[in-house]
Amino acid sequence: MTALICGSLAYDTIMTFEGRFRDHILPDRLHVLNVSFLTPGMRRNFGGCAGNIAYNLKMLGGDGLIMATVGHDFAPYAEWLGRWGLARTHVRTVPSEFTAQAFITTDLDNNQITAFHPGAMNHSHLNRVSDSSGVKFGVVAPDGREGMLAHAEQFAAAGVPFMFDPGQGLPMFGGEELRAFIERAAWVAVNDYEASLLAERAGWSLEQIAARVRALIVTRGAEGSWIFAAGERLEIPVATAERVLDPTGCGDAYRAGLLFGLARGLEWATTGRIAALLAAIKIAHHGTQEHRCSPDEFRQRFRAAFGYDL
Repeated sequence: MTALICGSLAYDTIMTFEGRFRDHILPDRLHVLNVSFLTPGMRRNFGGCAGNIAYNLKMLGGDGLIMATVGHDFAPYAEWLGRWGLARTHVRTVPSEFTAQAFITTDLDNNQITAFHPGAMNHSHLNRVSDSSGVKFGVVAPDGREGMLAHAEQFAAAGVPFMFDPGQGLPMFGGEELRAFIERAAWVAVNDYEASLLAERAGWSLEQIAARVRALIVTRGAEGSWIFAAGERLEIPVATAERVLDPTGCGDAYRAGLLFGLARGLEWATTGRIAALLAAIKIAHHGTQEHRCSPDEFRQRFRAAFGYDL
């Protein structure tokens, strides 16, 4: 089953601060905040939610189509996608804009401060779900505001079930808009902070949100994740990572695991564990698309992590 992944393609400039933000930010001086962090380590990676999700899904042997808008500087990223067999059929170039750019600083506690330039992403509404064919389900991931609204409406109008993954885009929407996203979506995936914000803005508890969709997935970092489905809350454990190097993109890897399980009709307990393992594989590597794992290796690691065959 092919998934249409509507979201961003971006360049990620990732910097490492060899300290802790909390030691340099004074709570009583936030109104005059002026801080600078020395970052000896810096990398520039290919990223963006749609690219990251599609990359991870492809690695597992799944099938995803990226729908995104990019700028005049996209050529290196286009070559990268081609190298890994990811189609650019629904990637639109906006010549007057830069490709979206994220500048991410991570401290020793894996806290992150991010500055983001949307660039061509703001034109994502130019793409239409109807431009694709043969997709069985979709994703509305962080993207331009108008594009996210339009694509959710288009998926619903076409009768294509989709996952609402607001991520960093959640603050762009008010309560009425978020309630409309939830009512149209088949699945909602958020981290624990986003879950609290979503519930507050929508005016619904997590249980009330879960009652309106097939499943509500809440990732909780090192504490695992929750999957609310069929009136129950499943506790999904974490998979042990070989090492913890870079949390950037772990949420996208997790979502790719969800899509993989959904495409194969797996039960939620297994689907959540697939997602957790994929996130653990990702966190052991710098960058969002630098990790490698063949489908056979993944199955072996799954059995080692959870004690049964995938």
